[in-house]
Amino acid sequence: MKKIFSNPLTIAGFVIIASIMLLALFAPFIAPYDPDAIDVKAILLGPSSQHFMGTDGLGRDVFSRMLYGARISLLVGFVAVGIATLIGIILGAIAGFYRGWVDTVIMRLVDVMLSIPSFFLILAVIAFLTPSIWNIMIVIGLTSWMGVTRLVRAEFLSLRNREFVLAAQTLGAKDFRLIFTHLLPNSLTPIIVSSILGIGSAVLLESGLSFLGLGVQPPQASWGNILTDGKIYIQFAWWLSLFPGLAILITVLGYNLLGDGLRDAYNPRSSNTNTAIKLKY
Repeated sequence: MKKIFSNPLTIAGFVIIASIMLLALFAPFIAPYDPDAIDVKAILLGPSSQHFMGTDGLGRDVFSRMLYGARISLLVGFVAVGIATLIGIILGAIAGFYRGWVDTVIMRLVDVMLSIPSFFLILAVIAFLTPSIWNIMIVIGLTSWMGVTRLVRAEFLSLRNREFVLAAQTLGAKDFRLIFTHLLPNSLTPIIVSSILGIGSAVLLESGLSFLGLGVQPPQASWGNILTDGKIYIQFAWWLSLFPGLAILITVLGYNLLGDGLRDAYNPRSSNTNTAIKLKY
Protein backbone atom coordinates (compact mmCIF):
# COMPACT_ATOMS: atom_id res chain seq x y z
CA MET A 1 0.00 0.00 0.00
CA LYS A 2 2.85 2.38 0.85
CA LYS A 3 4.42 1.64 -2.52
CA ILE A 4 1.17 2.51 -4.32
CA PHE A 5 0.73 5.88 -2.64
CA SER A 6 4.37 6.89 -2.97
CA ASN A 7 3.47 8.23 -6.42
CA PRO A 8 1.82 11.70 -6.19
CA LEU A 9 -0.10 11.11 -9.43
CA THR A 10 -1.65 7.97 -7.93
CA ILE A 11 -2.72 9.97 -4.88
CA ALA A 12 -4.23 12.64 -7.15
CA GLY A 13 -6.17 10.00 -9.09
CA PHE A 14 -7.42 8.35 -5.90
CA VAL A 15 -8.54 11.69 -4.43
CA ILE A 16 -10.38 12.61 -7.65
CA ILE A 17 -12.21 9.29 -7.88
CA ALA A 18 -13.01 9.16 -4.16
CA SER A 19 -14.40 12.73 -4.26
CA ILE A 20 -16.62 12.01 -7.28
CA MET A 21 -17.89 8.78 -5.69
CA LEU A 22 -18.77 10.58 -2.46
CA LEU A 23 -20.57 13.36 -4.34
CA ALA A 24 -22.52 10.77 -6.34
CA LEU A 25 -23.33 8.67 -3.27
CA PHE A 26 -24.62 11.62 -1.24
CA ALA A 27 -26.26 13.41 -4.17
CA PRO A 28 -29.77 13.35 -2.56
CA PHE A 29 -28.39 15.16 0.48
CA ILE A 30 -26.07 17.58 -1.37
CA ALA A 31 -28.27 18.60 -4.31
CA PRO A 32 -30.07 21.88 -3.48
CA TYR A 33 -32.91 21.21 -5.95
CA ASP A 34 -34.82 18.36 -7.53
CA PRO A 35 -32.79 17.58 -10.68
CA ASP A 36 -35.96 17.16 -12.76
CA ALA A 37 -37.91 20.12 -11.34
CA ILE A 38 -38.82 22.61 -14.10
CA ASP A 39 -38.87 26.30 -13.20
CA VAL A 40 -39.98 28.59 -16.05
CA LYS A 41 -38.91 31.64 -14.04
CA ALA A 42 -35.28 30.44 -13.86
CA ILE A 43 -34.56 29.50 -17.48
CA LEU A 44 -30.88 29.80 -18.52
CA LEU A 45 -29.72 31.66 -15.44
CA GLY A 46 -25.95 31.93 -15.16
CA PRO A 47 -23.91 30.60 -12.21
CA SER A 48 -24.84 32.39 -9.00
CA SER A 49 -25.18 31.83 -5.27
CA GLN A 50 -28.66 30.36 -5.81
CA HIS A 51 -27.66 28.16 -8.74
CA PHE A 52 -24.02 27.22 -8.36
CA MET A 53 -23.68 26.02 -11.98
CA GLY A 54 -26.60 27.94 -13.46
CA THR A 55 -29.78 26.50 -14.95
CA ASP A 56 -30.68 24.85 -18.27
CA GLY A 57 -33.30 25.60 -20.93
CA LEU A 58 -36.09 24.28 -18.69
CA GLY A 59 -34.96 26.09 -15.55
CA ARG A 60 -33.51 22.95 -13.94
CA ASP A 61 -30.54 23.37 -11.61
CA VAL A 62 -27.40 22.20 -13.42
CA PHE A 63 -25.45 21.46 -10.22
CA SER A 64 -28.18 19.09 -9.00
CA ARG A 65 -28.32 17.39 -12.40
CA MET A 66 -24.52 17.06 -12.43
CA LEU A 67 -24.59 15.28 -9.07
CA TYR A 68 -27.24 12.81 -10.20
CA GLY A 69 -25.52 12.48 -13.57
CA ALA A 70 -22.37 11.35 -11.76
CA ARG A 71 -24.35 8.42 -10.35
CA ILE A 72 -25.40 7.33 -13.83
CA SER A 73 -21.94 7.71 -15.37
CA LEU A 74 -20.19 5.81 -12.57
CA LEU A 75 -22.85 3.08 -12.52
CA VAL A 76 -22.45 2.55 -16.26
CA GLY A 77 -18.67 2.47 -15.87
CA PHE A 78 -18.64 -0.11 -13.07
CA VAL A 79 -21.30 -2.44 -14.48
CA ALA A 80 -20.01 -2.32 -18.07
CA VAL A 81 -16.44 -2.99 -16.99
CA GLY A 82 -17.66 -5.74 -14.66
CA ILE A 83 -19.37 -7.50 -17.57
CA ALA A 84 -16.35 -7.04 -19.86
CA THR A 85 -13.91 -8.24 -17.19
CA LEU A 86 -15.99 -11.34 -16.39
CA ILE A 87 -16.20 -12.34 -20.07
CA GLY A 88 -12.51 -11.55 -20.61
CA ILE A 89 -11.39 -13.62 -17.61
CA ILE A 90 -13.42 -16.66 -18.68
CA LEU A 91 -12.32 -16.61 -22.33
CA GLY A 92 -8.72 -15.64 -21.54
CA ALA A 93 -8.40 -18.36 -18.89
CA ILE A 94 -9.76 -21.01 -21.26
CA ALA A 95 -7.48 -19.88 -24.11
CA GLY A 96 -4.36 -19.63 -21.95
CA PHE A 97 -4.91 -22.84 -20.01
CA TYR A 98 -6.00 -25.26 -22.73
CA ARG A 99 -4.12 -23.68 -25.65
CA GLY A 100 -4.28 -25.59 -28.95
CA TRP A 101 -7.33 -25.20 -31.17
CA VAL A 102 -9.36 -23.65 -28.32
CA ASP A 103 -6.81 -20.85 -28.03
CA THR A 104 -6.81 -20.38 -31.82
CA VAL A 105 -10.62 -20.08 -32.05
CA ILE A 106 -10.89 -17.62 -29.15
CA MET A 107 -8.02 -15.43 -30.35
CA ARG A 108 -9.40 -15.29 -33.90
CA LEU A 109 -12.71 -14.16 -32.41
CA VAL A 110 -10.81 -11.47 -30.50
CA ASP A 111 -9.07 -10.38 -33.72
CA VAL A 112 -12.40 -10.11 -35.54
CA MET A 113 -13.92 -8.03 -32.73
CA LEU A 114 -10.87 -5.75 -32.57
CA SER A 115 -10.99 -5.19 -36.33
CA ILE A 116 -14.36 -3.43 -35.93
CA PRO A 117 -14.18 0.11 -34.43
CA SER A 118 -15.79 -0.31 -31.02
CA PHE A 119 -17.76 2.93 -31.05
CA PHE A 120 -19.36 2.14 -34.41
CA LEU A 121 -20.06 -1.42 -33.27
CA ILE A 122 -21.85 -0.07 -30.20
CA LEU A 123 -23.79 2.40 -32.36
CA ALA A 124 -24.87 -0.42 -34.67
CA VAL A 125 -26.09 -2.58 -31.77
CA ILE A 126 -27.81 0.28 -29.95
CA ALA A 127 -29.68 1.22 -33.15
CA PHE A 128 -31.64 -2.06 -32.85
CA LEU A 129 -32.38 -1.64 -29.14
CA THR A 130 -34.39 0.78 -27.06
CA PRO A 131 -31.99 3.41 -25.66
CA SER A 132 -31.78 2.90 -21.90
CA ILE A 133 -29.17 2.82 -19.17
CA TRP A 134 -29.31 -0.99 -18.87
CA ASN A 135 -28.92 -1.54 -22.59
CA ILE A 136 -25.96 0.85 -22.62
CA MET A 137 -24.22 -1.02 -19.80
CA ILE A 138 -24.77 -4.41 -21.40
CA VAL A 139 -23.71 -3.32 -24.89
CA ILE A 140 -20.55 -1.57 -23.68
CA GLY A 141 -19.66 -4.64 -21.60
CA LEU A 142 -20.29 -7.07 -24.47
CA THR A 143 -18.08 -5.06 -26.85
CA SER A 144 -15.16 -4.30 -24.50
CA TRP A 145 -13.90 -7.70 -23.31
CA MET A 146 -11.17 -8.27 -25.92
CA GLY A 147 -8.35 -6.47 -24.12
CA VAL A 148 -9.00 -8.33 -20.86
CA THR A 149 -9.07 -11.65 -22.77
CA ARG A 150 -5.66 -11.00 -24.29
CA LEU A 151 -4.25 -9.89 -20.94
CA VAL A 152 -5.52 -12.94 -19.01
CA ARG A 153 -4.38 -15.31 -21.77
CA ALA A 154 -0.86 -13.82 -21.68
CA GLU A 155 -0.71 -14.15 -17.89
CA PHE A 156 -1.90 -17.75 -17.98
CA LEU A 157 0.61 -18.68 -20.69
CA SER A 158 3.45 -17.22 -18.61
CA LEU A 159 2.31 -19.02 -15.43
CA ARG A 160 1.18 -22.32 -16.97
CA ASN A 161 4.57 -24.05 -16.72
CA ARG A 162 5.73 -22.54 -13.41
CA GLU A 163 6.87 -24.94 -10.70
CA PHE A 164 3.97 -24.33 -8.31
CA VAL A 165 1.43 -25.05 -11.07
CA LEU A 166 3.24 -28.21 -12.21
CA ALA A 167 3.52 -29.35 -8.58
CA ALA A 168 -0.22 -28.89 -8.02
CA GLN A 169 -0.94 -30.73 -11.26
CA THR A 170 1.33 -33.59 -10.21
CA LEU A 171 -0.54 -33.86 -6.91
CA GLY A 172 -3.76 -34.39 -8.87
CA ALA A 173 -5.32 -30.92 -8.87
CA LYS A 174 -8.17 -30.64 -11.36
CA ASP A 175 -8.33 -28.00 -14.08
CA PHE A 176 -10.90 -25.94 -12.18
CA ARG A 177 -8.68 -25.84 -9.08
CA LEU A 178 -5.58 -24.98 -11.10
CA ILE A 179 -7.33 -22.09 -12.83
CA PHE A 180 -9.13 -20.53 -9.87
CA THR A 181 -6.73 -21.37 -7.03
CA HIS A 182 -3.28 -21.10 -8.59
CA LEU A 183 -3.38 -19.22 -11.91
CA LEU A 184 -6.11 -16.61 -11.59
CA PRO A 185 -5.06 -15.19 -8.17
CA ASN A 186 -1.54 -14.64 -9.56
CA SER A 187 -3.00 -12.79 -12.55
CA LEU A 188 -5.22 -10.38 -10.63
CA THR A 189 -2.92 -7.35 -10.52
CA PRO A 190 -2.90 -6.57 -14.27
CA ILE A 191 -6.63 -7.40 -14.43
CA ILE A 192 -7.39 -4.84 -11.70
CA VAL A 193 -5.27 -2.19 -13.44
CA SER A 194 -6.97 -2.90 -16.77
CA SER A 195 -10.41 -2.68 -15.14
CA ILE A 196 -9.67 0.69 -13.53
CA LEU A 197 -8.49 2.09 -16.86
CA GLY A 198 -11.56 0.56 -18.52
CA ILE A 199 -13.97 2.40 -16.22
CA GLY A 200 -12.71 5.73 -17.56
CA SER A 201 -13.22 4.53 -21.14
CA ALA A 202 -16.74 3.31 -20.31
CA VAL A 203 -17.67 6.67 -18.78
CA LEU A 204 -16.40 8.37 -21.94
CA LEU A 205 -18.39 5.98 -24.16
CA GLU A 206 -21.60 6.47 -22.19
CA SER A 207 -21.22 10.25 -22.36
CA GLY A 208 -20.67 10.08 -26.11
CA LEU A 209 -23.72 7.87 -26.67
CA SER A 210 -25.91 10.05 -24.45
CA PHE A 211 -24.66 13.13 -26.30
CA LEU A 212 -25.83 11.52 -29.56
CA GLY A 213 -29.22 10.67 -28.02
CA LEU A 214 -28.56 6.92 -27.94
CA GLY A 215 -27.71 6.61 -24.26
CA VAL A 216 -29.50 7.71 -21.10
CA GLN A 217 -32.77 9.36 -22.09
CA PRO A 218 -34.20 12.62 -20.67
CA PRO A 219 -35.40 13.59 -18.18
CA GLN A 220 -32.90 11.30 -16.42
CA ALA A 221 -29.70 13.27 -15.99
CA SER A 222 -26.34 12.15 -17.31
CA TRP A 223 -23.29 14.18 -18.21
CA GLY A 224 -23.74 13.30 -21.87
CA ASN A 225 -27.31 14.55 -22.24
CA ILE A 226 -26.50 17.70 -20.22
CA LEU A 227 -23.86 18.35 -22.89
CA THR A 228 -26.52 17.81 -25.55
CA ASP A 229 -28.67 20.53 -23.94
CA GLY A 230 -25.63 22.80 -23.87
CA LYS A 231 -25.05 22.38 -27.60
CA ILE A 232 -28.27 24.27 -28.36
CA TYR A 233 -27.38 27.25 -26.16
CA ILE A 234 -23.59 27.17 -26.46
CA GLN A 235 -23.33 30.78 -27.74
CA PHE A 236 -24.92 32.37 -24.68
CA ALA A 237 -25.11 29.61 -22.01
CA TRP A 238 -21.50 28.43 -21.79
CA TRP A 239 -21.99 26.77 -18.41
CA LEU A 240 -24.16 24.02 -19.91
CA SER A 241 -21.18 22.76 -21.92
CA LEU A 242 -18.31 23.68 -19.61
CA PHE A 243 -19.31 21.91 -16.38
CA PRO A 244 -20.29 18.47 -17.77
CA GLY A 245 -17.27 18.57 -20.09
CA LEU A 246 -14.97 19.26 -17.13
CA ALA A 247 -16.66 16.51 -15.09
CA ILE A 248 -16.01 13.95 -17.84
CA LEU A 249 -12.44 15.17 -18.28
CA ILE A 250 -11.60 15.07 -14.57
CA THR A 251 -13.25 11.66 -14.03
CA VAL A 252 -11.44 9.99 -16.93
CA LEU A 253 -8.18 11.66 -15.89
CA GLY A 254 -8.64 10.39 -12.32
CA TYR A 255 -9.11 6.79 -13.43
CA ASN A 256 -6.15 7.01 -15.81
CA LEU A 257 -3.87 8.43 -13.10
CA LEU A 258 -4.96 5.78 -10.61
CA GLY A 259 -4.58 2.97 -13.15
CA ASP A 260 -1.15 4.15 -14.30
CA GLY A 261 -0.01 4.53 -10.71
CA LEU A 262 -1.09 0.98 -9.83
CA ARG A 263 0.59 -0.36 -12.97
CA ASP A 264 3.87 1.39 -12.09
CA ALA A 265 3.68 0.20 -8.48
CA TYR A 266 3.27 -3.46 -9.42
CA ASN A 267 5.46 -3.48 -12.52
CA PRO A 268 8.90 -4.97 -11.69
CA ARG A 269 10.45 -3.36 -14.76
CA SER A 270 9.32 0.06 -13.57
CA SER A 271 10.78 -0.57 -10.12
CA ASN A 272 14.08 -1.80 -11.58
CA THR A 273 14.29 1.22 -13.87
CA ASN A 274 13.72 3.62 -10.98
CA THR A 275 16.35 1.81 -8.90
CA ALA A 276 18.86 1.97 -11.75
CA ILE A 277 18.25 5.70 -12.15
CA LYS A 278 18.80 6.29 -8.42
CA LEU A 279 22.05 4.27 -8.47
CA LYS A 280 23.24 6.15 -11.54
CA TYR A 281 22.79 9.54 -9.98
